[in-house]
Amino acid sequence: MLQNFIHYFFHFIVIGLIAYLFDKKNWKKYWLILLATMLVDLDHVFADPIFQPQRCSINFHPLHSYLAIALYVFGAIFIQHKIIKIICIGLCFHMFTDAIDCLWNNFG
Repeated sequence: MLQNFIHYFFHFIVIGLIAYLFDKKNWKKYWLILLATMLVDLDHVFADPIFQPQRCSINFHPLHSYLAIALYVFGAIFIQHKIIKIICIGLCFHMFTDAIDCLWNNFG
C-alpha cells in the first residue's frame, strides 16, 4: 500500500514541484505537460498480460527500454527547446519512478 502511495505521489504530486522549479511563472502549464508524459505507459497495452503488479517496466516495455531512456536523458540534458526539454525531463522522472517500483518489488 505504501509502495502504491509513493508511486502515484511521485507521478502526480512531485511532478508539480518539478514544474514549479522549471518555471515558477508557468508551472501549471508545465505540470500539465508532465502529466501528459504518463502517456508513455500506453506501451503497456502490448504486454501479455497488460497489467502484472510485480513486473518491472524498465526494459520490459518498448518506451521503457534502456535505449528509450537514453534518448530521454539526452533530450533532458542537451535539447534547449523548453517544451521538448520538459517532456524529456518528465519521461526521465517517470522512468525513475518506475525504477523505484522495480527496486521495491525485488528488494522491498
